[in-house]
Amino acid sequence: MKDNKKNSKTKRTRKPEIKGECFYCKEKKEPNFLESDTLAKFTSERGKILPRSRSGLCSKHQRKLTSEIKRARYLALLPFIVTPE
Repeated sequence: MKDNKKNSKTKRTRKPEIKGECFYCKEKKEPNFLESDTLAKFTSERGKILPRSRSGLCSKHQRKLTSEIKRARYLALLPFIVTPE
């Protein structure tokens, strides 16, 4: 006979999503490659660009932010890769 036990797989939990208004819509600004400290808030500690679900930006500003981060990296205002020490 088969046991009526639940599947023994563990449940995966989702990463916490940031709800609320877009940072750039709230401030009535646009992402700019010269503001490297503001752009750094939307990158991980390893230098990766955060996805929309984690950053809380609207799609318009997320697309603009991605291109501005890439432009700042090209001009050496932001690092491509952050090496752990």
